Amino acid sequence: MSLQARAQAATTEYQKLQIDLQNAVEARQRLDSQLQENDMVKKEFAQLTSNNTVYKLVGPVLVQQDQSDAKSNVDTRLEFIRGEIKRLESQLNEIGAKSEKKKSELVEIQAELQQQSQPRGPALPTSATPSIAA
Repeated sequence: MSLQARAQAATTEYQKLQIDLQNAVEARQRLDSQLQENDMVKKEFAQLTSNNTVYKLVGPVLVQQDQSDAKSNVDTRLEFIRGEIKRLESQLNEIGAKSEKKKSELVEIQAELQQQSQPRGPALPTSATPSIAA
């Protein structure tokens, strides 16, 4: 494969990695938001007494829900979200490492391309031209 083709392929792979990285960061931000929201709900549940009624929004209707079920659902959701965050963190680290490796490869290829395109200096004459001395 030519150096130019290698450079093009490496650039395409690097751009794909950058898109994957951006998508993973956005997913991580959504999970952070969900984690904060569910933490707030858990804190609200901690303040409830046994006399309080909990409702769940199902479509356009509020349906009464047992407090212990609601608390259990929130705890399960928090556990799931934390697990997803750990998974995404691992994915972010992996993509970041791949991206850095590809970036180094690109820099090397660009250096080789630049070296090839530089002129090699003045050509030396093959035959000696007699000089005229006065």
